[in-house]
Amino acid sequence: MAKLAALLVEADGAAVVLTGAGVSVPSGIPDFRSPETGLWANVDPMEVAHIDVFERDPARFWSYYRPRFQQLGGKRPNAAHAAIAELERRGLVRGVITQNIDRLHRAAGSEEVIEVHGSIATSSCRDCGASFEVEQVEGLFDADGIAHCASCRGPLKPDVVLFGELLPEAAIERAADLAEAAELMICVGSSLVVHPVAGLPALTREHGGSLAIVTKGETPYDEEAEVRLSGEVDAELTALLAALA
Repeated sequence: MAKLAALLVEADGAAVVLTGAGVSVPSGIPDFRSPETGLWANVDPMEVAHIDVFERDPARFWSYYRPRFQQLGGKRPNAAHAAIAELERRGLVRGVITQNIDRLHRAAGSEEVIEVHGSIATSSCRDCGASFEVEQVEGLFDADGIAHCASCRGPLKPDVVLFGELLPEAAIERAADLAEAAELMICVGSSLVVHPVAGLPALTREHGGSLAIVTKGETPYDEEAEVRLSGEVDAELTALLAALA
């Protein structure tokens, strides 16, 4: 932990944090790939979370996403989210790139948050473009369990990136800029296998930066990382704050 603290100080504010589903596990949100408990352990994502499913069978799509949104709406940031926000507040971290859609980094107080897979915060009408807060969407479902626009009755789609969709161009460009400029990238709770986000640590390395990985499972970058921590992410990041005190 002392080495990671030293790398952060040496980076002098030019550090960035990249997070995956594992950072939200202590908040009670399952990750995607853990055996038995992962979100994809008992369901094929291509059958419920693909853009083609949304367009072909919106009732089936919403039968999965509606309860997921209800679940996420009640979750709160954990100590890992709080520690990352505190690092930014202290000027040690420039921003957070997250693959998560749960809004918990913002709820914890992080200001520079790049949500490369979108967010549950809003859903938008595919016809007129009207946007609705997640709290409003629950009141826009019809008897078949499909959400419709309150203005034109067009289909509502969550502003998250589904399988088969491209990542938001502005978000991935900003993420790449942060990765290239980073003296240190701290990867938290991510398997680092889902592209194009999985390529961001390589950008940091190619531009002379260091990597620190804080996650339980193996990643493709383990051999390249200057620091590799495999404990619970909330405990590890709390210990990092203590080491910086």
